[in-house]
Amino acid sequence: MERFGLVGLPNAGKSSLYNALTGGGALAAPYPFATKDPNIGVAKVPDERVELLGAMSKTKTLVHASVEVVDIGGLVEGASKGEGLGNKFLANIREVDAIVFVLRAFIDDDVTGPSDPLDHLRVVEIELALADLETVEKRLNQATRQAKLDKHAAGELEALQAAYDALSQGLPLYRAGLKPDLREVLKPYFLLTNRSVLAVVNVGENDLDRIPELEQRVRDEFTSAGDNVEVIGMCVQLEAEAATIVDPVERAEMLEGFGLGEGALFRMVRSAYHLLGMRTYLTTGEKETRAWTFYAGSSAPECAGRIHTDFQRGFIKAEVIHWDELLEIGSWAKAKELGKIRIEGKDYHPLDGDVMEFRFNV
Repeated sequence: MERFGLVGLPNAGKSSLYNALTGGGALAAPYPFATKDPNIGVAKVPDERVELLGAMSKTKTLVHASVEVVDIGGLVEGASKGEGLGNKFLANIREVDAIVFVLRAFIDDDVTGPSDPLDHLRVVEIELALADLETVEKRLNQATRQAKLDKHAAGELEALQAAYDALSQGLPLYRAGLKPDLREVLKPYFLLTNRSVLAVVNVGENDLDRIPELEQRVRDEFTSAGDNVEVIGMCVQLEAEAATIVDPVERAEMLEGFGLGEGALFRMVRSAYHLLGMRTYLTTGEKETRAWTFYAGSSAPECAGRIHTDFQRGFIKAEVIHWDELLEIGSWAKAKELGKIRIEGKDYHPLDGDVMEFRFNV
């Protein structure tokens, strides 16, 4: 399962956000390093298409896509040199697929540290960049020697040199403007800043009307990052309180009462899911309607393999229709009768929202 890690300075709201996303019981306390070992849980990716198709098929079981969430202990200045949780903190980040920066934008006399999200961002980015610089510097020296003996090593040397030039200026790789092929070459090194980032700007309950302004301030800092970064503002405390309300109607009423619509939590999970390059296809029937996760650009056999490896190994054809067209027709059987179900082969690349059935033989 793909995972994203919550990263930020102590008491920025990481553990509260983790609890809201996963229903977990991580300790959220107003002192540094309340989280020493990472908390790991699973967050459901909300998708109304599952609900709608399930109602159409009179499904007994609904299964949403999910991602793993890791609540990592607070980062402090000097983490790259062992300060705070130091190397333990950095090792935990290396194990996630995408990073969620939790940036504090609220004032609380009981919580130490800055309340400006850009101050939080500066510390986090510099520490991650310094840690990456140390890794790149070691490998660059090796690659320089190797390139003299092996012409095929030139591409790796170019990527490492570009990374070194950016990181030595304190610039994370996700906003250093590196070409995609260079970033691809760097992937085996599991660099902390060579991955996508979602920034959560955590505002106080009395500053809900400032969310657009604070979001934009942080977004402006990421101008050079392109599609590698998304920014979402929210009051984590309110979102966490809403998440504890079991009744969906009551939860919606609470969020609406604060003018928060569906809440930012669902938007955040969907954004993180898409940042990981994940997309969804669906299957539906009386027994189960399920959202299946696949990487954007995957082939039909690869998508079939998400259900079972036998489906990929023995793939013959896929029966495909987009979810909204199927919903409009009213049933899979009727869509088939009307000739609306397409037959696609091994070269087909499924789209987000395709409803599929696979033919296979092993």
